[in-house]
Amino acid sequence: MTIRLPDFKGGFRAYEPREEPFAAASGTPFTSRTVFSAAHVVADPFADATPDSPAAVDWDATLAFRRHLWSHGLGVAEAMDTAQRGMGLDWAGAAELIRRSAAEAKSVGGLIACGVGTDQLTGPATLAEVRAAYEEQLALVEESGAQAILMASRALAAAAKGPEDYLEVYGHLLRQATEPVILHWLGPMFDPALEGYWGSSDLDAATDTFLQVIAAHPDKVDGIKVSLLEAQREIDIRRRLPQGVRCYTGDDFNYPELIAGDEQGFSHALLGIFDPLGPLAAEAVRVLDTGDAKGFRELLDPTVELSRHLFQTPTRFYKTGVVFLAWLAGHQSHFTMVGGLQSARSLPHFARAYELADGLGLFPDPKLAEERMKNLLSLYGVTQ
Repeated sequence: MTIRLPDFKGGFRAYEPREEPFAAASGTPFTSRTVFSAAHVVADPFADATPDSPAAVDWDATLAFRRHLWSHGLGVAEAMDTAQRGMGLDWAGAAELIRRSAAEAKSVGGLIACGVGTDQLTGPATLAEVRAAYEEQLALVEESGAQAILMASRALAAAAKGPEDYLEVYGHLLRQATEPVILHWLGPMFDPALEGYWGSSDLDAATDTFLQVIAAHPDKVDGIKVSLLEAQREIDIRRRLPQGVRCYTGDDFNYPELIAGDEQGFSHALLGIFDPLGPLAAEAVRVLDTGDAKGFRELLDPTVELSRHLFQTPTRFYKTGVVFLAWLAGHQSHFTMVGGLQSARSLPHFARAYELADGLGLFPDPKLAEERMKNLLSLYGVTQ
């Protein structure tokens, strides 16, 4: 049996779906790497919401997906950009998500870290207001019992006059943190409002400021997450980190080689692509735990084409592909997103995502995925 998929030229091609999924065991803890999956949120499809409304979240389905990730041994990076922070999920929704997910993690023994930002600020802000917003969110995450991830702030990018403002704000927050945090450098390809973060659009100068923050407070920094989609820059930063500070790759284009590492070190992982790749990624890391770097790459390298497809320009809309694949995989009953973001990618994009994911065996029930893909195609007027 074949399915008729649109191509990128206005025509169609025949695709024969896979019959058996990739077989992955549920998980023993990893021993060689710390691995987080940034997780998406499931919208409530029956809420009377518009793109400008506060997010309406299906909490049961959202938490069930986190249990799925934990069952395979992955940590959950909560309330990050994958959860549509600043793209449909406001601070009130993120705060509720943090509370609920942290409680769920505690109940099942799951690893969790949560995003701390300044998205309660909705207009121009002073540095003092930016710092206070960060403090409010840091306090909530710490009270929840989760590890804090200090995310890049649009408000700080707008208010800062230069590197010294970043040094002051981050230094203040790190001195306040009760436990070591993860610092997240999110590049402008993920959020154009973060252009010039760390006080310069010159990445070499920005890197120096970033490392200066860490060097001043190495005991308060568990690690860094670098999301610049430049493998060599991440490697260079990794090699300059103080002893004991970890690098968590956020490079959804080059993650296999960065996690595998080289003779001078390796990256841990905090990745949005591990949302759809969860079971396969977990299996690959367990292979790496045995010292088999070749076997690790053989499992994970074939996933890069899918990741690069989902994260193609404009990269910030990768969340649409992530949620689309969660629907096809049966993790949610519908393809609806907060903020109406399900409209952010084209039908040919969805078709190629389906084809690549199916080829990897990512769908636990390939027949269900095929049926749902055909239903979507029929909505666009495609007959089989």
